[in-house]
Amino acid sequence: MAAASSLVPQFLGLGVASERAPSLSSTLFFHRVGSQRRFFSTRRAPRGVVAMAGTGKFFVGGNWKCNGTKDSVSKLVADLNDAKMENNVDVVVAPPFIYIDQVNNSLTDHIDISAQNCWVGKGGAFTGEISAEQLIDMGCKWVILGHSERRHIIGEDDQFIGKKAAYALSQNLKVIACIGEKLEEREAGKTFDVCFRQMQAFADSITSWENVVIAYEPVWAIGTGKVATPEQAQEVHVAVRDWIKKNISAEVASSTRIIYGGSVNGSNCSELAKQEDIDGFLVGGASLKGPEFATIVNSVTSKKVAV
Repeated sequence: MAAASSLVPQFLGLGVASERAPSLSSTLFFHRVGSQRRFFSTRRAPRGVVAMAGTGKFFVGGNWKCNGTKDSVSKLVADLNDAKMENNVDVVVAPPFIYIDQVNNSLTDHIDISAQNCWVGKGGAFTGEISAEQLIDMGCKWVILGHSERRHIIGEDDQFIGKKAAYALSQNLKVIACIGEKLEEREAGKTFDVCFRQMQAFADSITSWENVVIAYEPVWAIGTGKVATPEQAQEVHVAVRDWIKKNISAEVASSTRIIYGGSVNGSNCSELAKQEDIDGFLVGGASLKGPEFATIVNSVTSKKVAV
């Protein structure tokens, strides 16, 4: 018990950004359109045929968060089963814990099941927690760790999240590892500082990256009405991939998929998907609508479009 309790974090939330990481390029600037604030970059988007920088399949995850009833989940599963989706995409949905078994028993085999969180070690006297072993037993193949709502509402810190990822991977549970900055951090020019610090905590604990997908989710773009341009998302993805190359290995940088989350929907997914370093999406609210989620999955076809 003592060993397990030593893993419990000091719930301090997001800490001070690293002084060693480069700060966000000064070429970024704000422009207000109506009631929305948009983020632009003067950096040009890549030209030519769009391809994925990551070498795996396009990846789309649906995070249902704390939503649903037995009836609404049944309706959503039926919509997903009926939807026409591209075959060359890894598709994952993350229901609330209590509906995992229901979804697993009724959802098409083409879509994998993820949990939204798990405990940092083996199960035991940890009230309210769910272990990686239990998730595997329920048929989960993935788990989302480090989501901003776990970081900033629950108070999980970087090191605790890194340890959770390492333990999940040790139990053959694949990990969607989330990173991203808050609005005040972006406006202070600390986007890269924050993302690199969060990446370092994962790197300190993870020994093999084969079963890890990184999800960049800027906190300011999650249900806020503030929209990032595809070029801005691409810029952060490039920076994160470069960090992986320099701090882990070129092989991991090439093979790891970096997906984007933050108000992704059926209207903006195609333009986002055209960006070379955006290897897919982690979708929130739009994942609760079967047809719209299918549209996002099918945005993989935008990877074949020349720009």
